[in-house]
Amino acid sequence: MTIPTISDRSIQAHWCKRAAAVLVAFASVFPVWGASSSLPALVKAYRDKPTVARRAAIEQFAARHPNDQDGALARLALGIASFESQDYDRAIRNLKAAEPKLAKVDDYAIYYRAAAQMQMKDETGVPQSLERLQDRTTPSPLSGKARVLAAKALIDLKTPAEAIRILRTNYDGLPQPDGDLTLGMAYDAASDPAHAATYYQQVYFSHPETTAAEKASAALILLRANMGAAYPEPAAAQKLERANRWLAAKEYGRAKQEFTSLVSQLTGTDRDLARVGMGVADYQRGDAAAAYRYLESLEIDHSEADAERLFYLGECQRHINASDDMLVTVKKLSSVYPQSPWRLKALVSAGNCYLLQNRPDVYESMYKAAYENFPDDPGAATYHWKVAFSDYLRRRHEAAARLKEQIERYPSDARTSASLYFLGRLSEAENDFSGAKTYYRKIVELYPNYYYATRAQERLADTRIVAAQPSAKVAEYLAGVELPAKRPRTDREPTALTKLRLERGQLLAAAGLQDLAESELRFGARHDGQPEIVAMELARTADSPYQGLRYMKSFAPDYLAMPFDQMPRRFWELLFPMPYQTDLVRNAKLQNLDPYMVAALIRQESEFNPKAISHKNACGLTQIMPATGRQLARKDGVRRFRTSMLFQPSTNLKLGSRYLRSILDQWGGKWEETLASYNAGKTHVDDWVNWASFQEPAEFVETIPFTETREYVQAVLRNAAIYKRLYGTPSVAAAEAPAKSTVKGSGKHSRSRASSQS
Repeated sequence: MTIPTISDRSIQAHWCKRAAAVLVAFASVFPVWGASSSLPALVKAYRDKPTVARRAAIEQFAARHPNDQDGALARLALGIASFESQDYDRAIRNLKAAEPKLAKVDDYAIYYRAAAQMQMKDETGVPQSLERLQDRTTPSPLSGKARVLAAKALIDLKTPAEAIRILRTNYDGLPQPDGDLTLGMAYDAASDPAHAATYYQQVYFSHPETTAAEKASAALILLRANMGAAYPEPAAAQKLERANRWLAAKEYGRAKQEFTSLVSQLTGTDRDLARVGMGVADYQRGDAAAAYRYLESLEIDHSEADAERLFYLGECQRHINASDDMLVTVKKLSSVYPQSPWRLKALVSAGNCYLLQNRPDVYESMYKAAYENFPDDPGAATYHWKVAFSDYLRRRHEAAARLKEQIERYPSDARTSASLYFLGRLSEAENDFSGAKTYYRKIVELYPNYYYATRAQERLADTRIVAAQPSAKVAEYLAGVELPAKRPRTDREPTALTKLRLERGQLLAAAGLQDLAESELRFGARHDGQPEIVAMELARTADSPYQGLRYMKSFAPDYLAMPFDQMPRRFWELLFPMPYQTDLVRNAKLQNLDPYMVAALIRQESEFNPKAISHKNACGLTQIMPATGRQLARKDGVRRFRTSMLFQPSTNLKLGSRYLRSILDQWGGKWEETLASYNAGKTHVDDWVNWASFQEPAEFVETIPFTETREYVQAVLRNAAIYKRLYGTPSVAAAEAPAKSTVKGSGKHSRSRASSQS
């Protein structure tokens, strides 16, 4: 062996440096993604921005794993990504290679391969291939789309009758409006123009804001020309539906244009509905004055159209601050159309209007008329509760009877917990501590994580209630009411179907197809019977705690009724996460705040999304308004404050904690008023605290007239109790427990933004 000289080594070192520099430069232009990146990272990069180099990196990954699952997943991802990039030939090759090695998710390979073949006008074999997606052990979220795709292939293959059979047989599972559009195409191809027109019209009138409606419109123009007098005219209800759909889509200009055109097409009540719709469009777009003038001038025969006119006339009067005139309109509507749903809407709207003015002399009669005349309306429990609580707050002799009536009429309503609580408080007022104990225990049993459960737990700690025996009389009464059953224990172990669903989601995620993995698990949460377990998997794979929290709330919506020990600790941690814990606790302690209360507030304000922006432009974790942030930053000596700083968790937590402390100080340490001010602004709360002589904080909270703010305060206090139970360790000890709340307070502050997350 020849030993290199010093000179040789110097030359080698020189050229090694040059080579390294060249490689670095090359890599900066042509990054070798496959050398170090994971498959999900490679696929995400390629789908975000398809380039030859990024595609080559996935191909290299697949080549390094020719005979294993990783290689097949790479082929699946590359096939789907190629389909999305309209590279159909490449998509077919890769999907064909992936399918045999991915039995658990082969439906994705089958579907996208068939879709690519359709794009290349190679429909032969597509229907038979897609048929394999049906009647699987694990139902596929692609089944409905596959049936529509198979039908389109059959139409192209000149067998529209089979397409019609497939679509009609499985109609309920079809994605809309694509299913109806394809049915229209199938009947069109089968020379059945009457049925074709029916389905095209369904798309055109029921889904006006979609591209499918545009296609249906073009098809209908041709059908009308070809059919002549035989063309089936759409029903008036369909035409009105299209205009109302534009209203629902907040396309008020299009809605008014649609209603205006219908006036010349329709007759009778239908025509009157279109005339009223023109005024409604003006009202909805914010021009109440113009809508009022127009609706007042309309002369309409006795009909539901006139009832609708009167309702919106009253709404216009409310918006132009003519409340007395609104009452006259509501009375007229009640007299002329006593059973009209528009009367119900008017009663509730007027009740809400006078509730905001603290006028029980008016709103009680409105709500009472609503629940007595429309007992089957879904909102009847709410209307009855407004009256029942008003009776309780004013200590009327019928309060207990009304609260019991609330429970008996609407036992499954969420306000049952509130009714039980205030019945307990009435029992205490009569020194019936046994009865109170029984009411409070029932709340904790049926509503373990509700706001009133936390209040009930506090009352159960009272020494007089601790010493009392449960009341047999109250227990007998409650046993005779059809209260919701205690939630059965949830099976923590996944079934075979759920296991397979989770595996499918994990495979798709491993392929970098995170959107499809999420859709897969969402489908499973809706259809497989174990949504809590699937929700945990969705949350586990989420990119952030706030996304995970949203998954949990979406697919385990009744978690507040679950006993804490029924689900694993991880379930609750995902529902009540505590990211940024170090900064959160430090800043809370600096401001002498309970960290659990701060975490509870953030969960409600932003769900721990550091980039959250409200519709009022409040920013970051604690939802600070830019102007407020600037003031707080100035006090902290921060110069050149920028709004973008509010999206930095450490800065937002610092300023948000200081802000919360300032409001708490203004209210003398009273949390209920503080939280209400945080959500709705202190000016409103200054008014609300004088509405009654509140004997406890729960009475003030229940009196808050803004539904969003009332539920916000209850949710934050409830959240804090759960956070304390979940994370109550010495390391996160509160510097100061929440002060006992009273109602009197002073100080001045306002903040006009709010969020309504549960």
